[in-house]
Amino acid sequence: MSIIPSIYNDIIITNTPLVSVIIPVFKVASHVEKCTRSLMEQSYNNIEYIFVNDATPDNSIDIVKNIVESYPEKKNKVRIISHRENKGLPTARNTGLNVAEGEYIFHCDSDDWIDIDMIEVLIQRAIMEKSDIVYCDYYLSFNKNERYMKQPICSTIEEAIRKILSGQMKFNVWNKLIKRSLYLDNQITFPDGRSMGEDMTIIKLFIKAKNISYIQKAFYHYMQTNPNAYTKQVSVPQLEQIHQNTDDIIHYIKEEGKIDCYKNEIQYFKLNVKLPLLIGSDYNMYDLWRNWYPEANAYIRKNPDFSLRIQLLQYAALKKQDWVIKMYNLLFTKIVYGFIYR
Repeated sequence: MSIIPSIYNDIIITNTPLVSVIIPVFKVASHVEKCTRSLMEQSYNNIEYIFVNDATPDNSIDIVKNIVESYPEKKNKVRIISHRENKGLPTARNTGLNVAEGEYIFHCDSDDWIDIDMIEVLIQRAIMEKSDIVYCDYYLSFNKNERYMKQPICSTIEEAIRKILSGQMKFNVWNKLIKRSLYLDNQITFPDGRSMGEDMTIIKLFIKAKNISYIQKAFYHYMQTNPNAYTKQVSVPQLEQIHQNTDDIIHYIKEEGKIDCYKNEIQYFKLNVKLPLLIGSDYNMYDLWRNWYPEANAYIRKNPDFSLRIQLLQYAALKKQDWVIKMYNLLFTKIVYGFIYR
């Protein structure tokens, strides 16, 4: 391991642990160049890059290889692992975890990109505060603009878990640097074969963490598509994956003996998970919302992190006022969001 001094808040840090960056690749030919360049140009040097080719049918991997060739000083730090057949995002992440050698893990989706100093800033905070997890803010990136997504400051791990379950903090994997031992020591992996909601795995990692840190700055650029695309493209089997992953997390919380600690937040979690079913104009999805976790509906007005707008939307669904839901989507999704996030 190389020992290269770096400066953070006027404190010299000589410990530069290896960071394993895991990048699943599948059908991202139009975005992967920007992603790869943002990784190759990181200011932090002690990184291994693990690209997992999930049997992509396009030339995404060829693009990655060509970009890597233009960074000869980084070439020996790049590994490309290929699946013979498409196995899905969670399995691709697990493949990366299985071969990773770094002390810390960072996940980057191959259609996104990161600022040049992201890894350096996160790893320095992890070292200084002996953190198992470091999380930060991020951007929602649209065609012509971006939206800054601030994450909450949490003084304890319990507070962080409450905020994740209530929806105030997102359980995305890609705005977090995580100690690899947290995965290994607790046998935590992503749910093979269940891509939808696979990032709920973050909740398990937070439950097992002893110390977390937050950086109040955005480094990650999360590429967005049409906000209507969620319910239009999600199939019934994929919806079942979300339900299964949700049940798995709730079961894990119970097995860890924390079900009473997060009693209300688990109900908020259920409401958050099924909320996207109300985004769109498919009445079948509205019915599915009413069928999923009906016991959580009594908590619609109790979650302090739900805006009044979201509370009214869910209450309309509960009362089968589907025309209200449709009008909401017409007003916000197609007009307001369509104008702002072009």
